[in-house]
Amino acid sequence: MKTKQLLLGDEALALGAIYGGLSGAYAYPGTPSTEILEYVQKNPLARERKIHSHWSSNEKTAMEEALGMSFCGKRAITSMKHVGMNVAADPFVNSAMTGANGGFLVIAADDPSMHSSQNEQDSRFYADFAMIPALEPSNQQEAYDMARYGFELSERLGVPVLTRLVTRLSHSRAVVETDCEPLPENKLHYPSNTRQWVLMPAMSKVRNRSLIAQQADFVKASEASPFNSYTEAHDHRLGIIVSGIAYNYLMECFEGNCPFPVVKLSQYPLPTKLLRRLYDSCDALMVIEEGQPFIEGKLKGLCESGKKIYGKLSGNVVRDGELNPDLVAEAIRSVIPNAKGLRFLKGADAADIIAPRPPMLCQGCGHRDVYGALNEALEAYKDPKVFGDIGCYTLGFLKPFNAIDTCVDMGASITMAKGAADAGQHPSVAIIGDSTFTHSGMTGLLDAINEDSPILVIISDNLTTGMTGGQDSQGTGKIEDICLGLGADPAHVRTIDSLPKNHDEMVRLFREEIDHKGLSVVVSRRECIQTARRHATRK
Repeated sequence: MKTKQLLLGDEALALGAIYGGLSGAYAYPGTPSTEILEYVQKNPLARERKIHSHWSSNEKTAMEEALGMSFCGKRAITSMKHVGMNVAADPFVNSAMTGANGGFLVIAADDPSMHSSQNEQDSRFYADFAMIPALEPSNQQEAYDMARYGFELSERLGVPVLTRLVTRLSHSRAVVETDCEPLPENKLHYPSNTRQWVLMPAMSKVRNRSLIAQQADFVKASEASPFNSYTEAHDHRLGIIVSGIAYNYLMECFEGNCPFPVVKLSQYPLPTKLLRRLYDSCDALMVIEEGQPFIEGKLKGLCESGKKIYGKLSGNVVRDGELNPDLVAEAIRSVIPNAKGLRFLKGADAADIIAPRPPMLCQGCGHRDVYGALNEALEAYKDPKVFGDIGCYTLGFLKPFNAIDTCVDMGASITMAKGAADAGQHPSVAIIGDSTFTHSGMTGLLDAINEDSPILVIISDNLTTGMTGGQDSQGTGKIEDICLGLGADPAHVRTIDSLPKNHDEMVRLFREEIDHKGLSVVVSRRECIQTARRHATRK
């Protein structure tokens, strides 16, 4: 028996995992992946089953915690945004070497067009790099179905499985047919061969050969996958290979059915036989994929008889930003101008009818008062440099503050400020949020402490992970203790409430610590105005 629910793509995947026998979900919040763990946390069945669903300190710890649960035979997921995969890359790549015991899904939510990200990287390359299978749902129903399928695939092949979402799928809703009865959770059981879980060179060499030998099995699994398909059509001037959400864009391009043969890809490695069948039957191929030219690049090695392959590398499919039905239609028209049923759906451009509204810090946000005081404090110095970090406070780069000079990745504020000070820069100031500090800032601070680097580190503590919606921050109530525990000089670990009435005191404090010839930490604390309002409403 089935039921129907209206779900985000993130929620569909999370619910599919719950009904697929999930025992633990681990994540660090990051758009567009945040709603996956949030859904597990609020789901009644997950609560009834006491499925583990606490936030982790960062993506690396989340990956390792989920791998530990898999080692014990239980089914686990870890979810993160695409740049979070960079943080988790060490355990992720090595998890292909250890393998999986309980089903293990690594969920990466990519962000084409960089709605809330530093880059457009494509997580499919991580699966290829680690030599493990990957899944890429094309809609919310597939996201739901792939969770249980992915667990079973992971256990059958003995490796983690990467599941790739993109922003439009993660954050759009559709009706999903769901189960009424969940699978039971796995019982505690351990790997039959624990030697491969100890990645010493002698064991890793054996495991590496084994993983390479499995590649043919992974391809066979893709060939047999219910999520990969070949659809025949009458016009063989062009064969189309399309993956993930781009399949929907392709279908919207035509008044009726697509007149060209189509291979839909939602499981990797590439199903070689399926692709060669298409290649052999068509005059030319076009690859339509959201993200980077992953399939297109591989296809050129698989099919070498000289037929033309169109896509992002050829310039026919736009390579920057998200795809949409109009862009897909333009790509097809550039090759087959008279394609039957091809239409353009383009309406008014949103940019033409909506006034631009740049992002800004909320009114009443404590970060505003920190930047106001910091800017005033720095007026007394020549060429001050402020190194920023990832969070709401990154908006301090914009008007009216124009307060930071760099923002690269989580935790880079402290390490870049230290490097600048090593180069002779003064003042060298780092500003970082409380959640980012516990995510990736503590090790950088330890470097600065060990050399007593002449930098000012401002930890702007709003008692939450504000940028992604107010999730728990791992360092709440512990920031000063962490700094002191790392070895910071207690005389130069200072705390102040970042309130308008304390403006003059903040200016004085910042200048005092900038003038100190060593490491200084100032914790400026004020609860996020949004979470404060929610707390007040609940009370």
